[in-house]
Amino acid sequence: MIDEVREKTNIVEVIGQYVQLKKSGKNYLGLCPFHEEKTPSFSVAEDKQIFHCFGCGKGGNVYTFLQELEGISFPEAVKKVADMEQIPLSIEISSEPVNQTSGQQQLIALHERTRDLYHHLLMNTKVGEEALAYLHGRGLSDELISEFKLGFAPSQRDFLVQIAQQDKVTAELMERSGLFIRREDGSFSDRFYQRVMFPLNDFRGKTIGFSGRLLKTKDFPGKDQPKYLNSPETELFNKRQVLFNFDKARNEIRKQGEAILFEGFMDVLAAWQADIKIGIASMGTSLTEQQIAAIERITGQIVIAYDGDDPGQAATDRALMVLAEHSRLNLTTVTVPEKLDPDEYLRKYGVTELQNLLQHGRQTPFAFKMSYRKKGLNLENEADRLNYLEAVMQDLAKVQSPVEQDLYLGQLSNEFHLTRESLKQQLQMIRQTLRTTRRQQQRSIEPIPVQSVKKSLTKEEKAERMLLYRSMNEASIREQLVQTEFQFIHDQYQELLLYLDSYMMVHGNFVLADFLNYLKENEMKQLAIDISMISMSADSNEQEIYDLMRVISQSGIAEEIKQRQKEQLEARKSGNQQRELELTVQIIELTKRLKQA
Repeated sequence: MIDEVREKTNIVEVIGQYVQLKKSGKNYLGLCPFHEEKTPSFSVAEDKQIFHCFGCGKGGNVYTFLQELEGISFPEAVKKVADMEQIPLSIEISSEPVNQTSGQQQLIALHERTRDLYHHLLMNTKVGEEALAYLHGRGLSDELISEFKLGFAPSQRDFLVQIAQQDKVTAELMERSGLFIRREDGSFSDRFYQRVMFPLNDFRGKTIGFSGRLLKTKDFPGKDQPKYLNSPETELFNKRQVLFNFDKARNEIRKQGEAILFEGFMDVLAAWQADIKIGIASMGTSLTEQQIAAIERITGQIVIAYDGDDPGQAATDRALMVLAEHSRLNLTTVTVPEKLDPDEYLRKYGVTELQNLLQHGRQTPFAFKMSYRKKGLNLENEADRLNYLEAVMQDLAKVQSPVEQDLYLGQLSNEFHLTRESLKQQLQMIRQTLRTTRRQQQRSIEPIPVQSVKKSLTKEEKAERMLLYRSMNEASIREQLVQTEFQFIHDQYQELLLYLDSYMMVHGNFVLADFLNYLKENEMKQLAIDISMISMSADSNEQEIYDLMRVISQSGIAEEIKQRQKEQLEARKSGNQQRELELTVQIIELTKRLKQA
């Protein structure tokens, strides 16, 4: 069953749902999902059905990828791939991620139990009526509310405490969850109360935290309460890593090749209701490097559609600066008219108009900045006009496309009645200043010594790996090594040859992705992957194999001679002439063999 699922699955299609892959030669390249990097070093080999990162060294087949990335067991990985490919399985497989600690599993279970309770209160009780009416008034349907499991935390400060105590949740787990506040006397109260609740999920869709929006009523005016309250940092929840709706939008973003970044959760929900399912939002703060890295792995294009009011436009300007500095994403912006947010625009003008705005109302980052820099200035005033031109020319100097630069120079020339030549001269001066500043900054930064992930291989070890590469791909060479009882210098290569031979006796044909399932130790799997990624010609020849075997044999004999010489010296020091003579004869014999090898 394992083989059938793997054989019917293309690893490129599965990994492509998590990582943005681009064809490079016969393989596919992308940014590694296992460590942060700016330059792609993550390779997926379609012909071998394996992945390998040249940066962090991780590698394996489609099952290994899902185990590592999602923290699930091998059987779960098989089930997940089978579900993706719609292959029916004849056995039931548990869905509990075994790589998580039992404590983490308990925390997720507590969060999901809490999510379901809050959702039930919202949808089915009198306590939740006002909250439900609020959401309906914001244009959300019951179907959408259920899709996102929105809920309501009642004003009662010990509602969740009582439920947790009934469920026999330990005080230690309650404290670790972030769902409760511990008082000085040791008792607990609910962290969230009188709030519309938005569950926050990790990329697998597991609920790991909440954001609660205050619901003001006649009975609860909510003075001095923050409008939004998020879960605190816990072992599950880190707001620097979480993007609202990333779990649901990920596959659609990958298919459409772009994501839309909104300012608030309600904008994401409004877009979803308008059948725009590529919306995501950060946690009310500026984008972090971790969030940017997650976006970059699945797309190269992002549209910033923040609120149309002044704070929203200021946030757009900040987001453009952060993304330009920390990413290689292609950026565009959408400015919502009438200082509305996307959610308000939908309710005022309808689905079609929101779709048109998000699709056809896009600006380049510089076009946005040309408009944004005018806010608060009187361009009839000479000083304001010069300040504006200085600011936008600084922005234009960072635009890479010569065509785009020329286009905007023409617009500025016409708008301010300046010659294109004077603007070009100003632009060149600014670019020169930027280059000088950049060079000075680079000189001032002390170089950090880079520690290589992999140790350099000796000539002999390279020969051992190349010989094993041939053994994996050519049955005759493997048989030759086994039949002649050829000895590798290093034990791990000898061990890998034995595994390879026993695998072939059972399977007949060598399939690397399947061989990785056969190997049990992670070190041995990684060694097989590293060897499989060696770049060699398609077919071997007799001279090549002879030379590789000779390098290994000579090295083995040379090591033996060194050992005998060491023993001979010890025999001489101890006055054991008989032993010294025996070792001399052995050294002479080994030296003859070395010359013949």
